[in-house]
This record gives sequence, structure tokens and C-alpha cells, in this order.
Amino acid sequence: MPEFKFDAVVFDLDGVITQTASVHSAAWKQMFDEFLREYAEQSGEPFREFTHNNDYLPFVDGKPRFDGVAAFLKSRNIDLPFGDPQDDPGKNTICGLGNRKNEIFNRLIDEGNLVIFDSTVDFIKELLKNGVKVGVASSSKNCEKILKAAGLIDFFETIVDGLVSARLGLKGKPHPDIFKKACDNMGVDYHKAIIVEDAVSGVQAGQNGQFGLVVGVARENNEMELRLNGADIVVSDLAEISLNDLNNWFTTGLQNDQWTLTYFNYDPEKEGTREALHTVGNGYMGTRGALEETKANGINYPGTYLAGLYNRLTSIVSGREVQNEDFVNCPNWLPLTFKIANGQWLDLNKVEIIVFERRLDFRDGSLYRKVIVKDNKGRETLIQSVRFISMAKPHLAALKYTITPLNYNSDITIRSELDGQVINGGVKRYSQLNSKHWETIDQGGEKEKSFLVVRTNQSKIKLAVAARLFIKINGQPVNSPVEITTDPGSVKSTLQIKGKKNTPLTVEKIVAIYTSKEEDHPKLSAENEINQVNSFEELYNESKKAWSKIWKKIDIQLEGQRLTQKLVRLNLYHLMITASPHNAQIDAGIPARGLHGEAYRGHIFWDELFILPIYFMHFPRTARSVLMYRYRRLDQARAYAAEHGYQGAMFPWQSGSDGREETQTLHLNPLSGKWDDDYSRLQRHVSLAIAYNIFNYYQFTGDLKFLSDYGAEMFLEICRFWASKADFESKSGRYNIDGVMGPDEYHEAYPGANSGGLKNNSYTNIMVLWAIDRAFNILDLLPTEDKMKLFKKIDLNEKELDEWRNIKNHLSIPLSRENILEQFEGFFDLKEIDLKEYARKYRNISRMDRILKAEGKNPNDYKVIKQADTLMTFYNLHENEIHRLLIQAGFMPSEQLLKKNFDYYIKYTSHGSTLSKLVHSRIAFQAGYESLSYNYFMESLKSDFHDVQGGTTKEGIHTGVMAGSVLLILKNYAGLHFKDDKIYLEPNLPAGWRGISFWVRYQKQEYHIKITHKKLKITKTSPETKIGAVYIKKNKIHFGDNKYVEIEL
Repeated sequence: MPEFKFDAVVFDLDGVITQTASVHSAAWKQMFDEFLREYAEQSGEPFREFTHNNDYLPFVDGKPRFDGVAAFLKSRNIDLPFGDPQDDPGKNTICGLGNRKNEIFNRLIDEGNLVIFDSTVDFIKELLKNGVKVGVASSSKNCEKILKAAGLIDFFETIVDGLVSARLGLKGKPHPDIFKKACDNMGVDYHKAIIVEDAVSGVQAGQNGQFGLVVGVARENNEMELRLNGADIVVSDLAEISLNDLNNWFTTGLQNDQWTLTYFNYDPEKEGTREALHTVGNGYMGTRGALEETKANGINYPGTYLAGLYNRLTSIVSGREVQNEDFVNCPNWLPLTFKIANGQWLDLNKVEIIVFERRLDFRDGSLYRKVIVKDNKGRETLIQSVRFISMAKPHLAALKYTITPLNYNSDITIRSELDGQVINGGVKRYSQLNSKHWETIDQGGEKEKSFLVVRTNQSKIKLAVAARLFIKINGQPVNSPVEITTDPGSVKSTLQIKGKKNTPLTVEKIVAIYTSKEEDHPKLSAENEINQVNSFEELYNESKKAWSKIWKKIDIQLEGQRLTQKLVRLNLYHLMITASPHNAQIDAGIPARGLHGEAYRGHIFWDELFILPIYFMHFPRTARSVLMYRYRRLDQARAYAAEHGYQGAMFPWQSGSDGREETQTLHLNPLSGKWDDDYSRLQRHVSLAIAYNIFNYYQFTGDLKFLSDYGAEMFLEICRFWASKADFESKSGRYNIDGVMGPDEYHEAYPGANSGGLKNNSYTNIMVLWAIDRAFNILDLLPTEDKMKLFKKIDLNEKELDEWRNIKNHLSIPLSRENILEQFEGFFDLKEIDLKEYARKYRNISRMDRILKAEGKNPNDYKVIKQADTLMTFYNLHENEIHRLLIQAGFMPSEQLLKKNFDYYIKYTSHGSTLSKLVHSRIAFQAGYESLSYNYFMESLKSDFHDVQGGTTKEGIHTGVMAGSVLLILKNYAGLHFKDDKIYLEPNLPAGWRGISFWVRYQKQEYHIKITHKKLKITKTSPETKIGAVYIKKNKIHFGDNKYVEIEL
């Protein structure tokens, strides 16, 4: 008997095993048509019949009976009471109509209207013959009756039907409950089970359950619909597939699926989001996954962005002068299109698309596309393209574009372009701003080579892009004359080839980009670079090797979690193309929205607090470079503090090219047309995030030289700023910090106040306690000579340090008798708000600030929170450390401080930031709410994949939540944390996870860790130097002479 990689197959009933789908459809039609006629007579509305394609398939097929009734009635705007499941079939309730349909269905079955799909029965027999378990999961409450009538009841080890669902309270499709229950009954892991379904809701359930394979059976010519909704393999009948085909999926297909992001249709409404998620890059530059054949329009938005490349412009908006520094959209190197004979240049928005597939491969950073188009003359053309930006050579990118005529012979004209006529147009709400950043300096070319040199019109940064074309017919190089033409800011390379049926024509486009930031002569450097490349394949193979080295470090392998595995790799991929090992040589921070778009104008916020731990563990030189970006702007931060009357360094909330504050003081409300004050720059806690990153970088790396030369100076200047901002109040004998905002942006000022800022924000003040406390640790770490030099450089003395000690011991922390850390003084006095009631009214309440303003209310007046604020303290610091700091400051916190604060604040939080559920997942886990924590974790992990903020991903990914959600796996489920030179592991894998494995580097020691529910194996891979202590569930482990230790959990 052959050995298979899967253990069970769970079948849907209707439309898969039996042809009862047509009987169901007929029963639904008879019931609904009778009801609709009656309803038309009573309401006076015209009668519209119930149809198979327009009503049965989208609203009823595959769903539990009452859900189907409700969905259809909602589509017709008919409101009926739900009723009771025992309602008489003659009663006009949702349940009554459902029971009436069931009565009709049973009658039709009794009359012999039952057809069995013989191919499915043969397939089931083959499975059983090979020892594969077989089950049925159906929404039908008649499942057992139908299987008995068909003589198939004895084939199935388990049957989970509508009756079982009702008894156990299982949710209907698209929830995966019934399929999971079938697997549970058979003792089969979900990732080793196959789901066979014919309904959209069924394949959605298969995808949602993360089963190993979802097979769609397209009985209704709905192949594409099933594919788009979660089917991995689609057939019109099970006779088309074999057990070997299923096994091959588990051998190779599943592996490929977990390393790729594929879309099988071209959806103009979703194109912007898909462009962002299909971005290719290498940390130096990123290019959105836009089509090669189109320029920016209402659907498509090509964009290329270089780390740290900004330009500042002044605009007139509603009569007011506004200055903004933008993350500049660079010249578009992608354009490549063609036309047949004297036809139109190809534009996918204007032709019939027969086949469309676009796939991003995380393993090598390549974006593949396959399209078959038909023009108005019936000519069909296969187009295949592959692009990547080299991870081996940061300035190089490549595109291979292949055209194959499928049913014609004709001249084909191909046009490649370097387009410098681009503007910043990727964010609609910025459309009133001046968006033209480039001026053309030089352009031209000869034969297969072309170049374009442009310069930003304010920052005066030169950018040169050079391109070289390789032409092939049927895989063989050819010399085809190339004509170079220019328009201002545009260089086109055009060639003509005789196209022959089924003969591929290929253009390989090699591109180099340099700027005057890194080279004095960027044009010369770009041209030299492309001259050294001999082929697309050569460059691709080099880049693939570089990616392989990266994945060896960062990959987190999850067993039994198919979608979760894909999303972890998706998020890691996007982090690597935003900041990679190349960034160790680049003067740039990590933009909150990646190198993927223009949202937040590419500025640097506090998100690095969530991002940098990944780089601390795997790419410390890149992390160091990000911190050096801040150090190089330390003088600007000092000037910013002095400008506001403070000492030390006050880093800006939004940072760009030179470190000045980029946050606007006013913003235009598009609804009212009025200018409102923007106080978000008062989030001075960004400096504390920088200090936190500096200390954690040292903890991970032990890089004392960085600390001595740069880090300590920044850290102490940040502490000096906070010390100067803390005002002593003689009445209380404590220091207060006023005029700040916490992470919760719904509260900018006190109710009725004419100026922004809040007093004694708990998160800010506790982090100030932590920073000053750590400042003395850092001073103890520094060699005496280095410490003396630093004291002299920044004019620091013991008297000032004594003042810091006094602040550390007497800083105000608003802690209630109930042990709730008040978000800021006065928060407890704000008006109460019932978020559950608002959720019932508005459904999506993530932007409660906008909802309240639309109601004529001010969010400053209410206890409603955008994201974790006070709770953010517990994300950064262990509860024990918070206790220690509070006691040191003269407070007496009780036990369960974390849990009490979580329970208090969660009910006021609307999760208006992608970071919110990320932080709450961590705190909920620590508070013991593991199920809630897991839900928040999954929602965080899916944030950009599902575009949870309703269209913002197209403007750029959210790097903070991408990194933080991946780290939750290590923090929550591996139980990984660090202290001094010790590594701690306290595994707690969720149910359904079979195991996780990953690499971690801490204080120059590297470990590979593999965790299952039963065992933990840790392998040391570093050279034999000092090994730090490793604790598993608080027990110290000893390697002895062994390379690894394996223990039972």
C-alpha cells in the first residue's frame, strides 16, 4: 500500500457526492417563488422569481438552511422575524420558510429525484482501498437520509451534518467548524486533511480552516470563483484527479503555496492593494507590483522608492501655504509594452483578459505574471513577465518580458521606456499638494542602451537610471535594430520583430539606479553597472543566492498552520525589502509604510520599536545603521528641544531627510473644509522609543563600542530632555510632565482646552522612569575614559545626575486605589461611552474619532481609545520591572497590575491603529486570555493581507504590525524573552499548531530552536566561545559537550 502525505478526505454532500444540488435548487425555487408571489400581492411590488444563477448560487448554496433564507431575503430587502427552528412550514418567518423548503426537498427525494456522481463514488472507493479515512461534512440536515437512500452510508467513518451542527452549536460555512469536527472525529490533523467542495462558502471554509488541500468541484462552470475563494485545485469532476495528484500537492504544491502570494484574476478595485503586496525590492529600493504596460491612472499606480530620498515642496491649499517633505516617487523603470501590426499599444484595462495569474515568490523576491489577452480582431497573445530587484547588487533591477502569439502571425512592435515624468500621486488625500519633484538633466541612448538623469527640484539630489535590452526569439539571442526617441523626461527604446504563431519573443531589461547621495557621478556608475551584466539569468541567480542566505536566518517554520505560515513569510519578506543587509550602508530609517507607497510621506515614526527586534536578532549591522540615522540627526533634535525651551534632545514625531519635525501643525478637515489644529507632534514618547531601541540593541549585541561612541550620547541627551520637561510641584512634592500625548491619538487635549497636550501620561512617565534608571546602568557599562570624554562632550556632571535621581524617585504616576494606571490625569473624569452600542450601530468602529465628530462630538471628551496607551507600558516592560520602578518612585502597586489594567482599558479601545490588536494580543496573553490573544494575533498578522483598514494598504504596507505580529509567535508561543545574558523559553503552542522552529542570535551566540507540544530541542551553532545561560520553563539547561539539548515538555 503506497504511503500518502495526507490522512483523510472530507467531502461535502450536495453537488460533490450526490446531485442533490439541483434538487435543493428546485426546492428553494418552489418555496421562494410561492412566498415572493404572496409578498408581491401584499406589498404592491412586482414579482421577481428566484433563479438558480442569480439567487441560489450566491446566497443559498452550501449554507445552513436558515442562513440561506436570511441571506436571500436580505438581498431583496425583505425583513422577516427569525422565528423559532420549530416554526410551522406555513409561518412567514426565516425558520418557517426554511422548514417549508425542507418539506418540499424531502418530498422530491421521496419521489426518486436523487442522482449519484459515480466518479465520486469510485474516488471514495479508491481512497478506502489505500487506507485513507473518509468523512462527510454537510450543512444539510437530511445528509444521513440521503446517504442511506443512495446506499453510501457505510463508506464514511464520520458524518457531520446540520443536525450535528445544531446539537453542538457549530457555525456554518464559511466557518470551518463542520470540517474541523469531522477531522476531530477521525483523529486527523487539519493540515493532513483534504476538503472537497463545490460551493464558494465551502471552499472559503476550507481556506479558513487552514486544511492541507482544498479541492473545488466546478459543477456550475464556476472554476474561477472557486479558485478565487480558496480552492487550491479546481476540477469539473473528480474523475479528473488521482490520489497521486493529491499526494503531489502535499509534496510540492503545499510547499510552494506557503512561499508565494498568488492572484488569479485582474480586479481593478483591488489592484492598488495588490500592487503594494506584490512590491519587489532590496532595502535600497522598492518597486510596486504594477503592470508593465500601463502608467499611473485611476486603477494602476507604478511607483519606485529609494530609501531616504526626500524632497520638500510648498503648496497652497485652501488659501494657506503648506510645506511638506515627500518620499519621492522615482522614475519608472518598468514600462514595456507592444502592439500588433498597426494596432493599439497593449493596455490590460482595454482588452479581454482570458487568463491572468500573478505570483510573488518570497524565496527569491521575484514577481511572475502570466496573461492571455484577446484583442478586437480575435488575436490571442500569451504574455509572461518576471521581475526582481537584486538582493545581491543593490542598484540593479531586471525584467524579462515574453510575448507569444497563439493564433496569428504578424509584425510586433515592442517599446521599452524610462519614464521620468512621474509625480507623487499615490495618496488621494494629498492630491491638493504640489507633487512634481523631478526636473530632467540629461537623457538619451544608443542601440540597446538608454539612460535618464533627473534631479529633485528642492533637495537637488541627482538620480540616474540606465537600461540595457537583450532580445531573444525562441530563446536565442538576435540583433534587432533599436530606435531611441526622447520626450522631456522620457526615453523610449522601440524595436520591431516578425511574430510567428507559438514562437516566444523575449526582451530582457536590465536596469541600474544610482543617486548623488552615494556617488558623485551617478550616470557613469549606472552605465558601468549595466555593462557588467551579461544576462537576466546571471543576475537572477546571484540575487536568489543572497535571498537564500537571508531566509536561512529569518525563516520561522510552522507545522500545521498553512495560512499562518504563508503570512509569516509574507510579512518577513516585506520587512526585508524595506530594510535588508544593504541598509547597513544607507543613511535611512525604516519608513512606517515601507518602500511600497507614499502614505505618511515615507516618514519615520516610532514604529521601529516594533520592528528592530527582528534586526537585532538577525541583522545587527542594519539595526545599528537605523540607530545611526537617529544619531546623525541628534543636533537637530537638540535644536528642536532648545526651540521649545528644553535641554537635551527632543526627536520629532515625524522624521525625514534631516531630522526636523515634519508633522503639520494644522490639517485640513475634508468634511468641513476647515483647518484644524494637529497636535500629534506632542507624541514626545518617540524619543523614549529611540532610547528603548538603543538599550535593547546593546542587550542583544553587546556592542559596547556603539554605546560608547554614539548610543550613550543619544540616550543621555534624551534623558536630559525629559528631566528639563519635568516640573517640580512643591504641593505634592512630585515632578509633573505636561503638554504631551500618549500613543492614543484620540486624546490630544483636555475637554474645552484651547491648546494641546495632556498631563502625566502614564505610559510616557513610566518610560521616563525606565530611561533615567537605565541611564545609570549605561554609565556603569562605559569604560572610565569613554565616560569622562562623554561627560565633557555633553557637559554632564554629577549635580545634574543627582537631579535625575530625584526625578526618578519623585515623578508623578497617576495610580488609582484600584491599581489602575490613569492614562493621563483627568481620564477617569471623562464621559463614559458604550462601544458595544456603537458597534451595533456602525459595525466598524475602528475610527471612533471620526464617528464622534460626525455626531458633533469631540473624542477628547470621552473614554474612547484609539490604541494601546497605558497598556503599551506592559508591552515594553515586564510587569515585575514596572512594579520595581513604581516602588522606587514611592508608589505601592498591588499584584495583578497588568491584568487589572487590561480589564479596565480593553472596554474603551476601538483598535483604530493596526498596532492596537498587536499590542493587545501580547498583553491579553500575559493576562491569561489566550483565546482572545490568539484572535488578536491572527487579525494583526492578516492586517495588510486583508487590508483591514479598508484601502490603506494600497498606499503602503504597515511595517510595525508586520514585524510585531511575527515577533508575537516568538514572544507568546515560543515564550522567548531575554534578560541580561540569559535566554528564556516558556513554550505554549496553540492547539492545532504541531510545531515551530526558528533561529535566534543573542549576544553573539546563535541557536536553532525547535518546539512541539511534547519536546523542545535547542542547538547551539556558534563557535565555542562564552555561552550565555538558557532557561526552559525557568530551569537552566546545560549543554555540556553536546551541540544540542532536547527535553520533554
